[in-house]
Amino acid sequence: MHIAATQPHVRALLGRVMRSALAAVDPAEAVRRSVQRRGSRLRIGGRWHDLRAYRRIVAIGAGKASARMAIALEELLGPALSDGLVVVKYGHGAATRAIRVIEAGHPVPDEAGEEAAEATVRLLRGLSGRDLVFVLLSGGASSLWPSPAPGVTLADKQRTTQLLLRSGATIQEMNVVRKHLSAMKGGRLAAATSAQVVSLILSDVIGDDLGSIGSGPTAPDPSTFHDAAAILHRYALWPRLSSRVRRHVLKGTRGAEPETPKAGSAIFRRVHNVIIGNNQLFVEAAAREAKRAGFEPIVLTTSLTGEAREAAKWFGAMAREIVMHERPVSRPACLLAGGELTVTVQGDGLGGRAQEFALAAAQHIEGFRGISVAALASDGNDGPTDAAGAVVDGKTVTRAAAHGLDVAESLRANDAYRFFKAMGGHLTTGPTGTNVNDLYLLIAF
Repeated sequence: MHIAATQPHVRALLGRVMRSALAAVDPAEAVRRSVQRRGSRLRIGGRWHDLRAYRRIVAIGAGKASARMAIALEELLGPALSDGLVVVKYGHGAATRAIRVIEAGHPVPDEAGEEAAEATVRLLRGLSGRDLVFVLLSGGASSLWPSPAPGVTLADKQRTTQLLLRSGATIQEMNVVRKHLSAMKGGRLAAATSAQVVSLILSDVIGDDLGSIGSGPTAPDPSTFHDAAAILHRYALWPRLSSRVRRHVLKGTRGAEPETPKAGSAIFRRVHNVIIGNNQLFVEAAAREAKRAGFEPIVLTTSLTGEAREAAKWFGAMAREIVMHERPVSRPACLLAGGELTVTVQGDGLGGRAQEFALAAAQHIEGFRGISVAALASDGNDGPTDAAGAVVDGKTVTRAAAHGLDVAESLRANDAYRFFKAMGGHLTTGPTGTNVNDLYLLIAF
């Protein structure tokens, strides 16, 4: 992990905290914790499965963490696993034995993802009720399994995804739309096979909503075509969509396209969905490490949402309370939050939600001694960049001005990445192999 242009004591603490947090949500370890083998029997989420009862056992999956999950599952199943295929973001692959790993585009889907989705469905169609399929699911699956609905093209889905990403829509809203443009999401993957299904899920969704993680390919979907249409209108995207997307959604609202499977469907009687890791584990591990380092940690929330700049303003207010009134905790302290913020893109710069949060926080902690604010994307890629996040302190704005850089102007252009590239302050991990939302923290010495 590389932490640029911060004071040595801040750099050391951040390194320790973030390494501990990432280790706690390692996907392979999460699988090993959640799946215990006793001879031919597996105990998963409180249920027992006898491997001898199945004709074939295969594994499929999608998401940034699915390759690491595949490694652990192969170790557990050994020769009992006959076949498998997972798709990950470019750069997130890993060496596996029986499970094929394909790399594809994220957050905008591409042809490699479409081909992987088609191969996945072909594999499922060869299974029967006497077979068992493991689904290894983590954040990113929505883009990595594009599988356009009939009448919708990959280009349509790419355009729709790009518009949603820049609109300020929440991940839940984005997934409602994506479910209704897909042949796999919103429970449709479970409907594509008659096999028994066990989904091992690393959650990147606040509240661990099964229908939202990876757009819920093996979970009931409470949303409707009407909901998807309302979201597209709410963000003024409807007139900018392709005619094929508009036609498909309109047909769905009129009942001319089948809805996603709902709760109570017989499909889900043979599906067992198990959460094996989430943002709460991530944040709690960071808090434990901060405490070991001599800081008083307070976890503010693991449900942080909203605009990155507004959250930064809140963190600035917390810093002010600590500096002026020694509350809610005295120094040395570490305030932590987990979640996933959004950025409504207005400029043409380069960045991500963690970097934008940090840059906005710099304005609100300027002049405060001993205060640093950092943000980390757990997957190691904040937005379409090679940075995992950034760290700022009470002198960032002043230092930037001395180098001819304007924080406010960089924010107006949504150009946090280039700001930190020039000034220092990036957190760089490389692909971490996991994905459980973000970590936001305030350090007060």
